[in-house]
Amino acid sequence: MSVRKKLTKEDINPAEEGVKPGLKIRAAEIEDVTLILKFVKGIARFENLSHLVTATEESLAEAMFGKRPYAEVFFAELDGAPAGFTVFFHNFSTFLGKPGLYIEDIFVRPEFRRKGIGKAMFLHCVKLAKERNCGRMEWAVLDWNPAREFYEYLGGSPAAGWQIYRMDEEKFESALEK
Repeated sequence: MSVRKKLTKEDINPAEEGVKPGLKIRAAEIEDVTLILKFVKGIARFENLSHLVTATEESLAEAMFGKRPYAEVFFAELDGAPAGFTVFFHNFSTFLGKPGLYIEDIFVRPEFRRKGIGKAMFLHCVKLAKERNCGRMEWAVLDWNPAREFYEYLGGSPAAGWQIYRMDEEKFESALEK
């Protein structure tokens, strides 16, 4: 069993948009669908979940850029190279009476890690949540992912008492029959 060292400020490079030379964060456009799918497959490989990817360029284009977009995407580019991506959407808190921002995926390609790109993307989400008057920001992290310590360093914490439940589309019909 390996022991991870606690993250320090020096481990998390300051890399907000406009601060780190060569780092640019930009919104995805429909022409980026091929790149979005490559990043989806990249995060699936990282999470050992490649077998679950059924998304296609067509399904992503419709869901993100169709007549009713369900999610937004932005890229982090370092010196013009696509280094990371973030997929997010809005949810709503009845308790707060405000929208929330839910991060579905935040992923930095392995060769670009430890350069402050993840921090820049995360802080970009924080800025968007603030600009859009969101009452909170949420995301899920696999229990083995070392990024948990990074999120906690920035102020995130596990939601005590809450567990994520999921129903796949294969279960929709059986649920409706009950």
